[in-house]
Amino acid sequence: MRKVFCAAFVAAMLAGSAMAAPAAHPKAETQALELAKQAIALRSVRGPGNQTPQVAALYKTALVGGGFADADVTITPVDDTVYLIARWPGSDPKLKPLVISGHMDVVEAKPADWKRDPFTPVVENGYLFGRGATDMKLDGTIAIASLIELKQSGYKPRRDIIIEFSGDEETVMKTSAIIAEKLSNADLVLNIDGGGGSLNEQTGKPEYWTWQGAEKTYADFEMTVTNPGGHSSAPRKSNAINQLSAALIRIGNYQFKPEVSDLTRAYFAQAARYEDAETGPAMRVFAENPNDAKAIATLTANPSTIGKIGTTCVVTMINGGHATNALPQRATANINCRIFPGHKPADIMAELQRVAADPAVAFKDVTEGSVANDASPMRPDFTAAVTRAMGIINPGLPVFPSQSSGASDSMWFRYHHVPSYGASPVFIKDSEDFSHGLNERTPISNIAPAITYYLSLFTDLSK
Repeated sequence: MRKVFCAAFVAAMLAGSAMAAPAAHPKAETQALELAKQAIALRSVRGPGNQTPQVAALYKTALVGGGFADADVTITPVDDTVYLIARWPGSDPKLKPLVISGHMDVVEAKPADWKRDPFTPVVENGYLFGRGATDMKLDGTIAIASLIELKQSGYKPRRDIIIEFSGDEETVMKTSAIIAEKLSNADLVLNIDGGGGSLNEQTGKPEYWTWQGAEKTYADFEMTVTNPGGHSSAPRKSNAINQLSAALIRIGNYQFKPEVSDLTRAYFAQAARYEDAETGPAMRVFAENPNDAKAIATLTANPSTIGKIGTTCVVTMINGGHATNALPQRATANINCRIFPGHKPADIMAELQRVAADPAVAFKDVTEGSVANDASPMRPDFTAAVTRAMGIINPGLPVFPSQSSGASDSMWFRYHHVPSYGASPVFIKDSEDFSHGLNERTPISNIAPAITYYLSLFTDLSK
């Protein structure tokens, strides 16, 4: 009776949505929502009490119950977390596998700050509330339910299909790096933690959908100035804090050369129509001429677009001095950079040194948990498959590529020269994207169309 009630409830919620699709896979839809609720209830946060291993056990139970061989679903402990790899063997062992990539951990959430307990899942007014509802437990369980649906339908893939979940993507990415190295022979990776669709703020209807083909490289550089110091009553012109401050001002006023790639050019040309009357035209002009000064000025002034037109570096931390009545012997600052694909962190650090223009300022790369990676190629088989899959659930919807300013597990696969693409089918309003924030929630009307999308995409890329 409980299962019948859940299925009826999901179908009713979907029927009332502006973006609903016919409920063609009710068993998978119910499983996806129930699994997501169980996963959200597990506090998979790094540190004491980390329940990522329990999330992995939950996912394994679902996969084995859905037809995966127990031996083909492995859970491997790493520090206080785990990672999961499940393999569906294909008929042709000579073909490289298709990898579906996600993560089980979530960002910390303090119950006192939320309207609802972040680890008590709630479905209300057509939304699933809880930490991980958007990033990315619902996405993960939809993919699991879709794979089970595909397997139970009798489909036989030619290439292996592997679904894997890292256990620390939100923090140190140690398991992310391990997985990517183990699966470095993959043909292609579908990262279900990237890409996605935008809903119109007024109507709630889908406006466009983007797949993510690149992301900027994360880097931290430490700047240090040292000095003999001395008594503050006897100041000298050489002052560590003053020197560091002057260098930081020069860096703060500096702009790296704006640039475009084939991927970002396509994004600007398509996404411009959804921007305001000033930003949209600037995006079109910049796509055609990345040296246009007016377009650069407009896009640089907008926090949502400045990161899309090139490398950005900003000071995030400073520390200096050792006593209130002494000249500073040491002053340090951290510069955080998001580097446009195609550039090495060492080259960016060298450019910052030139901008600082003071040999007394020492630079050091202190980046942790990040590696340089280039954009994935715009592969015709992938773009055709996602365009077809999205066309099934949203006929005629604009589909185009995008580049992320943040980091994901795709970084580690691209580091091993494996094409990785963010391809989540979840749609959300920009104003309701609370991933990493308070009161995270996602419309459950995504579930039915997302399963239809995944069934098409998984089939096309594993034939």
